[in-house]
Amino acid sequence: MDNQELYKEIDLIQNCINRMAKNSFMVKGWALTIFAGVITISKMEVLNNLWLLICTVLVPYLAFWMLDAFFLHTERKYRKMYAWVIQERKRGNTEYQYDLNPERFKRTVGCMSCSFFSKTLLLFYGVPTVVIILLIIRLICLSCCLSLA
Repeated sequence: MDNQELYKEIDLIQNCINRMAKNSFMVKGWALTIFAGVITISKMEVLNNLWLLICTVLVPYLAFWMLDAFFLHTERKYRKMYAWVIQERKRGNTEYQYDLNPERFKRTVGCMSCSFFSKTLLLFYGVPTVVIILLIIRLICLSCCLSLA
């Protein structure tokens, strides 16, 4: 195997890694936009309505978190593939040449929940989610107090 073939193969894998990183970045941007947009458009009324808060803020935010975790998990598999290709091509092994399916590396990067609860995603999505859940608890407590009175 010559160097040109190796460079082309790792370039293809690097393009996949870049695409996953770009998708993750875009998802974060959309999550922030929707989170801020819903709060702004509703003129803070969403913070006083339990079901509106859950449906318009919490559910989409959790969906974006899961989507971002998927992209991070896939990116990690491609990174493992990249390292594997470099190592194996140096040994002269041409098995799986130009195979861009990262599924054979899923055992080496851990489960999707590891990506879901990674440090970066936990900070980005976890803190606002905790704030939303605290608001939900506050609304439930307020509605219980009002119903008792």
